[in-house]
Amino acid sequence: MRKGHQLRRLVVGKDVWLWSVRHRHPPGPEQGPGRGLPECREVLSLHHGATRATVRIVFRERPGRIVAGAYLPGGSVAARERGMLNLHEPGVVRRFLDALPDGVRDAARGDGPRPSASRETELEGWPLFDALTAADHG
Repeated sequence: MRKGHQLRRLVVGKDVWLWSVRHRHPPGPEQGPGRGLPECREVLSLHHGATRATVRIVFRERPGRIVAGAYLPGGSVAARERGMLNLHEPGVVRRFLDALPDGVRDAARGDGPRPSASRETELEGWPLFDALTAADHG
């Protein structure tokens, strides 16, 4: 059995991506939807093997949007009327990688305009989730 926080490897064409899924609670006074609890987040991190650039896809808990915790298995994200995706499944990760905006994916690969100095990009995950689940249900 693999360790929970070990980076996993995904090969797409000539590109090697390392990826992980984490459950996060940001520091500070942020609270979850009407519960007085820390806000829960699921974060899918994609690291390009050659450039070491990182794309973080962040799913924040909000009304109608659920992240892993008390109600879902670890690594899962769900939306009412849309279903659930498990971020621990390589096929799901590949679909998110394919759904990245071209500029983000190209910058992480070292193509196109130079990415920011930090080489890290954070994206809101729900629009990508909606695009993937619309394809499943459409």
